[in-house]
Amino acid sequence: MLLIAQEKPLSYTPRTPRTSTLTLTLSAVILSLTLGLQTAYANTPKIKKALKPFSMKGEFGLIATTGNTETMAFKGGLSAHQELTAWSNDYKFEALYKNETKEDDDGNEETDVSAEKYFGSGQANYKLQNPDHRLFGFASYEKDRFSSYNYQSTLALGWNQRLWEDDQSMFEYSVGPGYSFAQTSNGESRDSPILRTSLDYRYQFNDTASFEQSISTEFGSYNTKTKSETALVARLTDPLAVKLSLTMDHNSKVDEGDDELDTQTVVSLNYIFF
Repeated sequence: MLLIAQEKPLSYTPRTPRTSTLTLTLSAVILSLTLGLQTAYANTPKIKKALKPFSMKGEFGLIATTGNTETMAFKGGLSAHQELTAWSNDYKFEALYKNETKEDDDGNEETDVSAEKYFGSGQANYKLQNPDHRLFGFASYEKDRFSSYNYQSTLALGWNQRLWEDDQSMFEYSVGPGYSFAQTSNGESRDSPILRTSLDYRYQFNDTASFEQSISTEFGSYNTKTKSETALVARLTDPLAVKLSLTMDHNSKVDEGDDELDTQTVVSLNYIFF
């Protein structure tokens, strides 16, 4: 049985439009890690992995219950990485869906959808003379039926650097300007220039277990959006693995009564296609 659990704060206090303490803290972490790790590993010999032109994996999590209340929750996704001589590209798609079916006082069944979210992104990194130094282009689109936004989309350009990659770990960061396109739940456009920062870190404990951390923050004049995923992955067989992940989505500007922070705790199966 695979488990999906969504958690939200129990209460909400209306706030003025400002950059939240959480996003400032996360951004400070990104900056300090980037500067500190770049200094520490500047002169460290690196063992490069052999180029693998294309890799892709899928993620699938499902929970279903029956009885007085029938529920079905699903999270799925695809992620792909392309490593070429001049380019290093990443693609991601995620979907989350949850509904509940129960009988009313008259014995009629009612089905309520409580979660429906889709997210897709792509980042292309063009390698310079030093292949660990890159120029990136990023695009994303998110639609969350139960958030304060009908959609949120981002375009960004800037600097990407892979500080190191060897058989045990990898760390890279991106920073650059961009533009955010968003529409609130009441149909108002909230487009604005942004500054986007992100980092990705992976650590391989052994042949079967690994740790993954990714985080991005988009600073805008209207809203500051942060997305973080922390995961532990344990390989079962060559193509199959179990993944335990905590995903956090934070918006500094939301509708009154909505929570700034959404979290997902998921246990899912990962399948490595190639």
